[in-house]
Amino acid sequence: VQLQASGGGLGQAGGSLRLSCIASGNILSITTMAWYRQAPGKQREFVAIITSGGVTTYADSVKGRFTISRDNAKTTVDLQMNSLKPEDTAVYYCYCDSRVFGYTKPYWGQGTQVTVSS
Repeated sequence: VQLQASGGGLGQAGGSLRLSCIASGNILSITTMAWYRQAPGKQREFVAIITSGGVTTYADSVKGRFTISRDNAKTTVDLQMNSLKPEDTAVYYCYCDSRVFGYTKPYWGQGTQVTVSS
């Protein structure tokens, strides 16, 4: 499985940005998809996840501001980011689980930079 993220860039506090991630390869094996982020000098942290059934979970820091969505037909996962804050500045990574023959393997995209100015 390969993940290609796009979107991001420079946003202003209170504004919006949208990230997209397209999966290719063995897409039928993909189960959950998610977004993580890593700010400078910090560890990578969970942002949001969506199961193959559409169940979503968010980090407390983004709850009510970010929305994760998924189009199973295209195996894409998007992250709509509203009410941006400077602390949302980070490299955002697309993630998915691939389940084959009972084994689950994680995959990561290359990351896309999001910078929020105050």
